[in-house]
Amino acid sequence: MGALGQLGTTQQRMLRQLLLSHEGASVEMLCERLHISHNAVRQHLSALIGRDYVERTQSRPSGGRPQARFRISEAGRGLFPRNYGVLATALLAQLHDRLGEAELEGMLQQLGHVLGSREVALPATASHAEVAQQLALHLDALGYEAVTARHGEDTQIEAFNCVFHAMAREHPQVCKFDLAYMEAASGRRIHHMECIVRGGHVCRFRVGEAVGADGKEPRRG
Repeated sequence: MGALGQLGTTQQRMLRQLLLSHEGASVEMLCERLHISHNAVRQHLSALIGRDYVERTQSRPSGGRPQARFRISEAGRGLFPRNYGVLATALLAQLHDRLGEAELEGMLQQLGHVLGSREVALPATASHAEVAQQLALHLDALGYEAVTARHGEDTQIEAFNCVFHAMAREHPQVCKFDLAYMEAASGRRIHHMECIVRGGHVCRFRVGEAVGADGKEPRRG
């Protein structure tokens, strides 16, 4: 069940009405559209405002007292499903047919590197555990439902929601995006230890040694 489905029926209907109302809606308008009382509308609006799904907007002149209006917020819009998976999978299939497997893999690696480079990396002196914790936060913000977990002496990253799951089943090269993103975001070599698409329970990653600007691990001794 998505976040929208976790709300009550009336609040879902209210958010849909606000989604359709480009200039926002007043309490009176919502009463008419939802067939509920003023008090009920205000209670639901307060609850939705408290969760940042709805926000107040500019009052419109009504010939009398200014009339408060409410509109759906960006967080509220984000509750509604956006099925990018079908489109993205079709796009990858077209790119695979036109570019070939090697070119597609290189493109996904480059995209992961570009996005990962925008993250603020920890200093080179940071421990593997600190790097793993930061990477888990980055992945979690992208929807991976990622946490850190101990595996022997290592603190590793576990992602329970492969955001590219449907695509990765058809195009395993997609996993190169994850690795390139994490390596660019951390400046460390990342090892893919377990993969949901390949039958694992999670996507699990281990933090390796620091990677130089040329993408190679620094020489020792």
